[in-house]
Amino acid sequence: MDNKNTVNKEEIRKFSKLADEWWNPNGKFAPLHKFNPIRQEYLIKEISNNFNIDLGTPNSFKKLKILDVGCGGGLLCEPFSRLGADVTGIDASEKNIAVAKIHSNKSNLNINYVCTRPEKISDKYDVILCMEIVEHVDNLKLFYQSCVNLLNKNGLIFFATINQTIKSYLLAIIGAEYILRWLPIGTHDWKKFVKPTHMIDTISNLSLNYKKITGVTYNPFYNSWNLSKDVDVNYICYFKKN
Repeated sequence: MDNKNTVNKEEIRKFSKLADEWWNPNGKFAPLHKFNPIRQEYLIKEISNNFNIDLGTPNSFKKLKILDVGCGGGLLCEPFSRLGADVTGIDASEKNIAVAKIHSNKSNLNINYVCTRPEKISDKYDVILCMEIVEHVDNLKLFYQSCVNLLNKNGLIFFATINQTIKSYLLAIIGAEYILRWLPIGTHDWKKFVKPTHMIDTISNLSLNYKKITGVTYNPFYNSWNLSKDVDVNYICYFKKN
Protein backbone atom coordinates (compact mmCIF):
# COMPACT_ATOMS: atom_id res chain seq x y z
CA MET A 1 0.00 0.00 0.00
CA ASP A 2 1.21 3.49 -0.87
CA ASN A 3 1.57 5.32 2.46
CA LYS A 4 0.83 8.65 0.76
CA ASN A 5 -2.26 7.50 -1.12
CA THR A 6 -5.75 6.93 0.29
CA VAL A 7 -7.30 5.56 -2.91
CA ASN A 8 -8.34 1.92 -2.99
CA LYS A 9 -8.33 1.03 -6.69
CA GLU A 10 -10.68 -1.91 -6.27
CA GLU A 11 -13.24 0.33 -4.55
CA ILE A 12 -12.95 2.89 -7.35
CA ARG A 13 -13.46 0.16 -9.95
CA LYS A 14 -16.61 -1.06 -8.17
CA PHE A 15 -18.22 2.36 -7.96
CA SER A 16 -17.14 3.41 -11.45
CA LYS A 17 -19.10 0.44 -12.83
CA LEU A 18 -22.21 1.81 -11.10
CA ALA A 19 -21.65 5.48 -11.99
CA ASP A 20 -24.46 5.73 -14.54
CA GLU A 21 -26.92 4.76 -11.79
CA TRP A 22 -26.23 7.67 -9.42
CA TRP A 23 -29.32 9.72 -10.28
CA ASN A 24 -31.74 6.84 -10.86
CA PRO A 25 -33.94 6.66 -7.73
CA ASN A 26 -34.99 3.14 -8.68
CA GLY A 27 -31.54 1.89 -9.69
CA LYS A 28 -28.52 0.51 -7.86
CA PHE A 29 -28.39 3.53 -5.56
CA ALA A 30 -32.08 3.42 -4.64
CA PRO A 31 -31.27 2.90 -0.91
CA LEU A 32 -29.07 6.01 -0.98
CA HIS A 33 -31.91 8.04 -2.49
CA LYS A 34 -34.07 6.93 0.45
CA PHE A 35 -31.28 7.73 2.91
CA ASN A 36 -30.14 11.01 1.34
CA PRO A 37 -32.99 13.33 2.49
CA ILE A 38 -32.40 12.37 6.14
CA ARG A 39 -28.65 13.06 6.08
CA GLN A 40 -29.19 16.21 4.00
CA GLU A 41 -31.70 17.61 6.49
CA TYR A 42 -29.38 16.74 9.38
CA LEU A 43 -26.36 18.41 7.78
CA ILE A 44 -28.25 21.58 6.90
CA LYS A 45 -29.61 21.87 10.44
CA GLU A 46 -26.25 21.33 12.16
CA ILE A 47 -24.34 23.62 9.78
CA SER A 48 -26.88 26.44 10.05
CA ASN A 49 -26.91 26.18 13.86
CA ASN A 50 -23.12 26.29 14.11
CA PHE A 51 -22.74 29.25 11.74
CA ASN A 52 -25.87 31.08 12.98
CA ILE A 53 -27.45 30.99 9.52
CA ASP A 54 -31.06 31.98 8.94
CA LEU A 55 -32.42 29.37 6.54
CA GLY A 56 -35.31 31.68 5.70
CA THR A 57 -33.06 34.01 3.70
CA PRO A 58 -32.30 33.41 0.00
CA ASN A 59 -28.93 31.76 -0.70
CA SER A 60 -28.49 31.36 3.05
CA PHE A 61 -25.23 29.38 2.66
CA LYS A 62 -23.64 31.89 0.28
CA LYS A 63 -20.73 32.66 2.65
CA LEU A 64 -19.74 29.02 3.03
CA LYS A 65 -17.16 27.03 1.08
CA ILE A 66 -18.10 23.35 1.18
CA LEU A 67 -16.05 20.33 0.12
CA ASP A 68 -17.72 16.96 -0.49
CA VAL A 69 -15.07 14.22 -0.38
CA GLY A 70 -16.08 11.13 -2.34
CA CYS A 71 -18.96 13.06 -3.87
CA GLY A 72 -20.07 10.29 -6.24
CA GLY A 73 -22.66 11.67 -8.64
CA GLY A 74 -23.22 14.83 -6.59
CA LEU A 75 -26.30 13.90 -4.56
CA LEU A 76 -25.20 16.18 -1.70
CA CYS A 77 -23.32 18.78 -3.74
CA GLU A 78 -26.42 19.90 -5.61
CA PRO A 79 -28.69 20.74 -2.64
CA PHE A 80 -25.89 22.72 -0.98
CA SER A 81 -25.24 24.57 -4.21
CA ARG A 82 -28.94 25.48 -4.35
CA LEU A 83 -28.56 26.99 -0.88
CA GLY A 84 -25.93 29.33 -2.32
CA ALA A 85 -22.77 27.64 -1.02
CA ASP A 86 -19.53 27.59 -3.01
CA VAL A 87 -19.36 23.82 -3.50
CA THR A 88 -16.48 21.59 -4.59
CA GLY A 89 -16.97 17.86 -5.05
CA ILE A 90 -14.00 15.52 -5.36
CA ASP A 91 -13.94 11.83 -6.20
CA ALA A 92 -11.20 9.43 -7.28
CA SER A 93 -13.45 7.97 -9.98
CA GLU A 94 -13.30 9.86 -13.28
CA LYS A 95 -16.62 8.34 -14.28
CA ASN A 96 -18.34 9.56 -11.11
CA ILE A 97 -17.06 13.07 -11.75
CA ALA A 98 -18.22 12.96 -15.38
CA VAL A 99 -21.73 11.93 -14.29
CA ALA A 100 -21.80 14.64 -11.60
CA LYS A 101 -20.75 17.33 -14.09
CA ILE A 102 -23.40 16.32 -16.61
CA HIS A 103 -26.17 16.36 -14.01
CA SER A 104 -25.13 19.70 -12.49
CA ASN A 105 -25.04 21.27 -15.96
CA LYS A 106 -28.57 20.01 -16.63
CA SER A 107 -29.59 21.49 -13.29
CA ASN A 108 -27.90 24.84 -14.11
CA LEU A 109 -25.73 24.64 -11.01
CA ASN A 110 -22.17 25.94 -10.76
CA ILE A 111 -20.33 23.19 -8.86
CA ASN A 112 -16.58 22.62 -9.04
CA TYR A 113 -16.09 18.88 -9.64
CA VAL A 114 -12.54 17.49 -9.65
CA CYS A 115 -11.22 13.96 -9.99
CA THR A 116 -8.70 13.89 -7.16
CA ARG A 117 -8.18 12.86 -3.54
CA PRO A 118 -7.95 15.07 -0.42
CA GLU A 119 -4.19 14.66 0.04
CA LYS A 120 -3.66 16.23 -3.40
CA ILE A 121 -5.44 19.56 -2.81
CA SER A 122 -4.65 22.58 -0.64
CA ASP A 123 -7.69 24.89 -0.63
CA LYS A 124 -9.43 25.60 2.66
CA TYR A 125 -13.11 25.03 3.38
CA ASP A 126 -15.67 25.99 6.03
CA VAL A 127 -17.45 22.63 5.84
CA ILE A 128 -16.10 19.26 4.75
CA LEU A 129 -18.37 16.28 4.13
CA CYS A 130 -16.98 12.74 4.27
CA MET A 131 -20.17 10.78 3.86
CA GLU A 132 -20.09 7.00 3.40
CA ILE A 133 -16.47 7.20 2.25
CA VAL A 134 -14.16 6.20 5.12
CA GLU A 135 -15.10 2.51 4.77
CA HIS A 136 -13.89 2.60 1.15
CA VAL A 137 -10.45 4.23 1.48
CA ASP A 138 -6.96 2.98 2.24
CA ASN A 139 -4.70 4.49 4.89
CA LEU A 140 -7.49 5.85 7.05
CA LYS A 141 -5.19 7.89 9.31
CA LEU A 142 -3.79 9.73 6.27
CA PHE A 143 -7.32 10.25 4.98
CA TYR A 144 -8.42 11.85 8.25
CA GLN A 145 -5.33 14.07 8.41
CA SER A 146 -5.62 15.11 4.76
CA CYS A 147 -9.24 16.16 5.19
CA VAL A 148 -8.60 17.99 8.48
CA ASN A 149 -5.75 19.92 6.81
CA LEU A 150 -8.31 21.46 4.44
CA LEU A 151 -10.53 22.85 7.18
CA ASN A 152 -10.76 26.56 7.97
CA LYS A 153 -10.66 27.84 11.55
CA ASN A 154 -14.08 27.25 13.17
CA GLY A 155 -14.90 24.91 10.29
CA LEU A 156 -16.93 21.72 10.60
CA ILE A 157 -16.08 18.27 9.29
CA PHE A 158 -18.70 15.51 9.09
CA PHE A 159 -18.15 11.78 8.81
CA ALA A 160 -20.89 9.26 8.07
CA THR A 161 -20.05 5.58 8.05
CA ILE A 162 -20.95 2.16 9.46
CA ASN A 163 -20.06 0.88 12.91
CA GLN A 164 -18.08 -2.36 13.25
CA THR A 165 -20.55 -4.51 15.18
CA ILE A 166 -22.21 -7.89 14.77
CA LYS A 167 -25.45 -6.01 14.14
CA SER A 168 -23.88 -4.05 11.27
CA TYR A 169 -22.56 -7.26 9.71
CA LEU A 170 -26.02 -8.83 9.84
CA LEU A 171 -27.89 -5.75 8.58
CA ALA A 172 -25.46 -3.84 6.34
CA ILE A 173 -23.89 -6.86 4.65
CA ILE A 174 -26.01 -10.02 5.03
CA GLY A 175 -29.31 -8.11 4.96
CA ALA A 176 -28.60 -5.28 2.53
CA GLU A 177 -26.38 -7.19 0.08
CA TYR A 178 -27.36 -10.86 0.23
CA ILE A 179 -31.04 -10.87 1.27
CA LEU A 180 -32.61 -7.56 0.19
CA ARG A 181 -30.10 -7.08 -2.66
CA TRP A 182 -30.11 -3.33 -2.06
CA LEU A 183 -26.43 -3.26 -2.97
CA PRO A 184 -24.20 -5.44 -5.12
CA ILE A 185 -22.59 -8.25 -3.13
CA GLY A 186 -19.12 -7.15 -2.04
CA THR A 187 -19.98 -3.44 -1.76
CA HIS A 188 -18.84 -3.40 1.85
CA ASP A 189 -16.06 -5.06 3.80
CA TRP A 190 -16.94 -5.43 7.50
CA LYS A 191 -13.26 -5.22 8.44
CA LYS A 192 -13.20 -1.65 7.09
CA PHE A 193 -16.17 -0.48 9.16
CA VAL A 194 -15.16 2.04 11.84
CA LYS A 195 -16.09 2.06 15.50
CA PRO A 196 -17.22 5.53 16.67
CA THR A 197 -14.81 5.45 19.63
CA HIS A 198 -11.88 4.87 17.29
CA MET A 199 -12.96 7.68 14.96
CA ILE A 200 -13.60 10.14 17.78
CA ASP A 201 -10.30 9.40 19.52
CA THR A 202 -8.28 9.59 16.30
CA ILE A 203 -9.78 12.82 14.99
CA SER A 204 -9.80 14.52 18.39
CA ASN A 205 -6.04 13.99 18.42
CA LEU A 206 -5.82 16.08 15.25
CA SER A 207 -6.64 19.23 17.26
CA LEU A 208 -10.36 19.10 16.54
CA ASN A 209 -13.20 19.25 19.04
CA TYR A 210 -15.71 16.42 18.90
CA LYS A 211 -19.23 17.85 18.74
CA LYS A 212 -21.90 15.20 18.27
CA ILE A 213 -22.81 11.70 17.09
CA THR A 214 -26.18 10.65 15.69
CA GLY A 215 -27.39 7.28 14.53
CA VAL A 216 -29.40 6.68 11.37
CA THR A 217 -31.71 3.67 11.45
CA TYR A 218 -33.92 1.91 8.92
CA ASN A 219 -37.56 1.08 9.69
CA PRO A 220 -38.58 -1.89 7.49
CA PHE A 221 -42.27 -1.48 8.31
CA TYR A 222 -42.39 2.05 6.91
CA ASN A 223 -39.51 1.61 4.45
CA SER A 224 -37.96 4.77 5.85
CA TRP A 225 -34.78 6.10 7.47
CA ASN A 226 -34.77 8.08 10.70
CA LEU A 227 -32.31 9.84 12.98
CA SER A 228 -31.76 7.88 16.16
CA LYS A 229 -29.65 7.42 19.30
CA ASP A 230 -28.82 3.95 18.00
CA VAL A 231 -25.32 4.05 16.45
CA ASP A 232 -24.90 0.27 16.15
CA VAL A 233 -25.04 0.40 12.34
CA ASN A 234 -25.10 3.76 10.52
CA TYR A 235 -23.94 6.92 12.26
CA ILE A 236 -22.89 10.51 11.55
CA CYS A 237 -20.46 12.40 13.77
CA TYR A 238 -18.82 15.76 13.37
CA PHE A 239 -16.00 17.88 14.71
CA LYS A 240 -15.09 21.56 14.88
CA LYS A 241 -11.73 23.22 14.32
CA ASN A 242 -11.05 25.99 16.83
